[in-house]
Amino acid sequence: MSGHKLLFDGLKLWTSGRSRWISRLHDGINGRVQACFSSFSPKVCIVGSGPAGFYTAQHLIKARQDVEVDIYERLPVPFGLVRFGVAPDHPEVKNVINTFTQTAKHSRCSFYGNVNVGRDVSVEELQRAYHAVVLSYGAEGNRRMGVPGEDLAGVYSAKDFVGWYNGLPSCRELSPDLSCETAVILGQGNVALDVARILLSPIDILKKTDITQPALEALVDSQVRRVLIVGRRGPIQVACTIKELREMVNLPDTRPEMVAADFEGVTEAVKDLPRPRKRLTELMLKTALEVPGEKEQERRNRASRVWAFRFFRSPVEILANPDNNRTAGIRLAVNRLEGSGEGARAVLTGEVEDVACGLVISSIGYKSLPIDPSVPFDSYKAIVPNSMGRVQQAAGLYCSGWLKTGPTGVIATTMNNSFDTARSLLEDMDSGTLDVSAARPGSQSISGLLEKRGVRPVTFSDWEKIDSVETSRGDATGKPREKLLTVEEMLQLARK
Repeated sequence: MSGHKLLFDGLKLWTSGRSRWISRLHDGINGRVQACFSSFSPKVCIVGSGPAGFYTAQHLIKARQDVEVDIYERLPVPFGLVRFGVAPDHPEVKNVINTFTQTAKHSRCSFYGNVNVGRDVSVEELQRAYHAVVLSYGAEGNRRMGVPGEDLAGVYSAKDFVGWYNGLPSCRELSPDLSCETAVILGQGNVALDVARILLSPIDILKKTDITQPALEALVDSQVRRVLIVGRRGPIQVACTIKELREMVNLPDTRPEMVAADFEGVTEAVKDLPRPRKRLTELMLKTALEVPGEKEQERRNRASRVWAFRFFRSPVEILANPDNNRTAGIRLAVNRLEGSGEGARAVLTGEVEDVACGLVISSIGYKSLPIDPSVPFDSYKAIVPNSMGRVQQAAGLYCSGWLKTGPTGVIATTMNNSFDTARSLLEDMDSGTLDVSAARPGSQSISGLLEKRGVRPVTFSDWEKIDSVETSRGDATGKPREKLLTVEEMLQLARK
């Protein structure tokens, strides 16, 4: 018995010791696995904090539990075109900021503002620090018209004009001269209609928005009473959406002035159009050709401002005043269409017409610019050449947003295109095409480089200080926010 007991006690001792050893071993392995897990987390860097950047980050973080994402932004403030491009009287579109804020505050996401990639740090340095780099910095260049006189005073790009009334620091000095009666906008997309609406909106509407104070004051004194929105093709090819057109039609204190001849044959063509285009065209026809009801006629009679589409027209030259120092008008070529529907081409007829105006705003598109000599760039298309967001001939480099597709679509379009890029990146991780087996230092090494170069990034909590001051300044005047207009002011506040 004593031998059995001895054996039993020994077995018990060995078992308890073994279980303690296994427990310690488990803890040790677990600790090491967790340490490995965190140090070997795939690290992704996103350049640009507009919708494309944030949607790419959002999808990566949700789809994979170990991915860490760092977002670098040139300005001290995030959100790109949601902050600087969306019209002030469209606050509902800016609600996506709430979603982006959730992403920015996620434990596996960090925001570094005030870092100019291509100048403060190179793309190659980012590639060494991260497993993958996604370029999402958008389209901050202007497409030029390529006509004589486009550099005269009184000619502006829509991008700069929108940046001016939305508080983009680089457009703060624009100070457009609004002392003329007629403004001509070239282009018939949503941005063109945004600009027309801002020029013609009653001040009582604008002063409740987050439009900048200098822009509001300039619009109070504006003499602009007539805005022509010019397109090279016809009503069936107009690029705006029905929402923007409806806002123009219903804009208080304005009336439409269309040319009936521009709509010849359109009524017959409407029945064959796809539904969204059909509804848009029907609203245009109704606005242009139908005799308004008594109430609408009364409203139009009282209106002190006028807007109009002008179709089948292309800019030929900006005409100068007698002193040759500022805009006095625009010469437009008269076009005819070859083909039909979306694919119709504008062909010159040889006729021209001159329109007197003191303000010309070119809304013919934004364009992306190259960021770094190491990144492939198609200058003709103004995009980074890519396949589903994978940059060609550049392993580990991706792009999303307008840099990937060109400046097309609305925020929802950018969301889908950014999710596609994120999916491409995740597929490459899963397949081993993108090697994430070795640890990368990520922001740790980039922070060191920036510190040596005297660059101090702005964190998301620094941005929240700016946000808080802007909203409290807005509260004081009945606006959603009063934006800070210079990088210096932003940095001063962020560092308090």
